[in-house]
Amino acid sequence: MRTLRRTVVPLTLLSLVLAACGSGEDAEPEESRVSTSPTPTPSASPSPSPTESEAPAPSGPVRPEVTGVIARDLEAPWGLAFLPDGTALVTERDSARVLAVEGKQVREVGTIDAAAPRSEAGLLGVAVSPDYEQDQWVYFYLTTDVDNRVVRAKYDGRRLGRTRTVYDRIPLAPIHDGGRIRFGADGMLYVATGDAAQPELAQDPGSPAGKVLRMTPEGEPAPDNPGGTVVWTLGHRNIQGLAFDADDVLWASEFGQDTADELNRIEPGNNYGWPEAEGPGGPARFTDPVHQWATDEASPSGLAFAEGSLWMAALRGQRLWQIPIRADGSAGKPRAHFVGDYGRLRTVEAAPDGSLWVTTSNRDGRGDPAAADDRILRVELTRG
Repeated sequence: MRTLRRTVVPLTLLSLVLAACGSGEDAEPEESRVSTSPTPTPSASPSPSPTESEAPAPSGPVRPEVTGVIARDLEAPWGLAFLPDGTALVTERDSARVLAVEGKQVREVGTIDAAAPRSEAGLLGVAVSPDYEQDQWVYFYLTTDVDNRVVRAKYDGRRLGRTRTVYDRIPLAPIHDGGRIRFGADGMLYVATGDAAQPELAQDPGSPAGKVLRMTPEGEPAPDNPGGTVVWTLGHRNIQGLAFDADDVLWASEFGQDTADELNRIEPGNNYGWPEAEGPGGPARFTDPVHQWATDEASPSGLAFAEGSLWMAALRGQRLWQIPIRADGSAGKPRAHFVGDYGRLRTVEAAPDGSLWVTTSNRDGRGDPAAADDRILRVELTRG
């Protein structure tokens, strides 16, 4: 296990930063800690099985349509990842539970006891080992009482085993903890972190805060990383979405402060400017975002790639953004879907059957939950 130096959050500095935050997503007061008393098992709705063969895709723009509810009565679902057999593993941020969604059934398969939920922190991202059928490892990003960290545990299809730390001592705070993790086609684990409400850490190459980290499955720096550390890129405020496109290009969705939420194309060694720059137009040494949005249109979290487009879930913006990726790798004009229809949207993932699974986040202390919230929505993508 490789670690960087531990960074302690000064309380006076943290109080000033919390008071100054301008984004509608992370400027609200800290929530009280959620009780860990038993909660009812959430219900699930049937979802269509993956098709055995696919017809040639029709021409025309891709149109998303909500065709069903996969699961309901969840508690602030945050991470979602699919096993090779199509089972989905879902993390609940505030209960620290891990759920398995299998057809019509939703069941608890474990609790990550080290998680210490508060405000935006808790049990966050989940990723499945690319060699899961051989090693059974599932990875989690969580906030503890002392840090943010990546852990892994064996999952045998019934219960999670004991967690083992992969990478720790990522600075923590009630806000700006990042939390999305994803394996690349190279077999490396990519980890998105926030600045832990200490903006200067995003520019500090010796801190893992405000970065995209790239590491081996055991938590060591990937062999060809710039600088020989786990740091892949720096200058980030709070990334909560990572996705690879069809050409294995990595994209990230990032919370801005007062001016611009961002979609960034992640390139090794690049500096994305925070806190010296927000949005485009900073000094030449910084990489500009590919797209930016007003904070009330986005507050972006999950990001996925399917049918030639990136799909970005928006919390405060309460919509699903579609960003087409052109043949030359550039990003087309964003289009908004489901504006206000389902409230806050947290996570979006491409399912094995070609649909998208999208989670609501209306029970996270900042939404207006409907009777069935939080839900996982099935979104079918059609052309023409």
